[in-house]
Amino acid sequence: MIKVLCVVGPTAVGKTKTAVMLAKMLSGEVISADSMQIYRKMNIGTAKPCECEKEGIAHHMIDIAEPSENYSCADFCERAALCAKEVASRGKVPIFCGGTGLYIDNIINGTRFSSAPQSEKIRRELWEFYEKNGADALHKRLFDCDAESAKAIHQNNVKRVIRALEIYMVSGKTKTEWDIESRQKGSEFLPYIAFLSCRDRDVLYERIDKRVDEMFDMGLYDEVMTLYRSGELQKGKTAYSAIGYKEIIEAVNGGYDIEKAKELIKKNTRNYSKRQITWFSRHGDVNTFYTDEGRSLLDIAKEIASGFIEL
Repeated sequence: MIKVLCVVGPTAVGKTKTAVMLAKMLSGEVISADSMQIYRKMNIGTAKPCECEKEGIAHHMIDIAEPSENYSCADFCERAALCAKEVASRGKVPIFCGGTGLYIDNIINGTRFSSAPQSEKIRRELWEFYEKNGADALHKRLFDCDAESAKAIHQNNVKRVIRALEIYMVSGKTKTEWDIESRQKGSEFLPYIAFLSCRDRDVLYERIDKRVDEMFDMGLYDEVMTLYRSGELQKGKTAYSAIGYKEIIEAVNGGYDIEKAKELIKKNTRNYSKRQITWFSRHGDVNTFYTDEGRSLLDIAKEIASGFIEL
């Protein structure tokens, strides 16, 4: 089995910097496990590491798709797994870094995905239903036909709610049934999972709010509007739903103040961080490290490296 290191946790907790430190210590390369950093030109809003933040360390699975493309979890996991094996073949340590728990889990578990059916027409109709009736009504439709998926998918995650409904409306089988048909092929990876978090949730929220303010100072509004006006951010596509992008577009189309959009981005990012913490906390095999207890990220990285070496 291939030993891999996974640096996971909520947004703004220090994952990128820690992963770079670990890559230097362990002769590793970083493989992004972020569902939005895969998109080209979406740099500021996804907190994509710049060259200076990479510090000369190779980063993979960044800028591999256009915002106008739909790039599924299955697509990502297949390519990321191949990338990890290629990195390992050169004697380097694959270091997955990101907060998209679904991607991390499926990569390290070796999930083989079944091909659930799709329909552009039905998906478009569901988006129109959502725009007319709202997230609550859309989520109720899912609950009526697939209660298990409805319980697992937050009503504000409109794209995933629509996808679950689309699967049922096309095939007559629930997303839950399709997920069961996805079987484990046996993992090729032996993971050490380092879960970075904050013991004091208020500290994390302050970091998130500060990051959003910095994103706007860096030009987030212009980045979003350039992509939207060029047609590269399209409703119904995965990239359109990214936090920081959809709020600005909705503010412009709805005629409300950008400051309100900024506050909504902060709120939605905080809510997303809660879901990230819940996701990773449920694992029994994670090693938790708190970044708000006075320890430096360097000291934490050294402890992570030691645990990985002993794996």
